[in-house]
Amino acid sequence: MRISGITLPDEKRIEIALTAVYGIGRTRAHTILDEAGVDHGIKSKDLTEDQEGKIRTLVENYTIEGDLKRSKSANIKRLMDIGSYRGSRHRKGLPTKGQTTKTNSRTVRGGGRKTMGSGKIKVTKK
Repeated sequence: MRISGITLPDEKRIEIALTAVYGIGRTRAHTILDEAGVDHGIKSKDLTEDQEGKIRTLVENYTIEGDLKRSKSANIKRLMDIGSYRGSRHRKGLPTKGQTTKTNSRTVRGGGRKTMGSGKIKVTKK
C-alpha cells in the first residue's frame, strides 16, 4: 500500500505502518483509523481496496511529508532572519528550548567534547 509516495510495510499492523509517513504518529494514526472504521490490529497487506481508499482520503487532509518539512524549515529560517534568540540558537546548532548545555546536549553540540577527567596529566613513577 502506498500513501503520498511512501510504501507502507506489509508485515506490520496498520497503526504502526502509518507512522512510516512523516507527520503521522501513533495518535494521528489511531484517529485516522477510527474515522475510517478500520481495526487497528489488521496488517496493512490484509486491507481491502475500500479501506485503503478511506485511509488515503483521510491522510490527504493532513499536512505531511514534503509540505510539512518545507513549512518547518521555513519557520526556522524566519526565526533566523528576524534575529530572534531561538534563531541564533538554530544558527549555532545549540538547543533552542532553554536546556542546559554545560553537561548535557551532547547530541546537539557533538559528542567529541572532552569530559573533565580526560585531559589530566598522568603521573608516572620513575
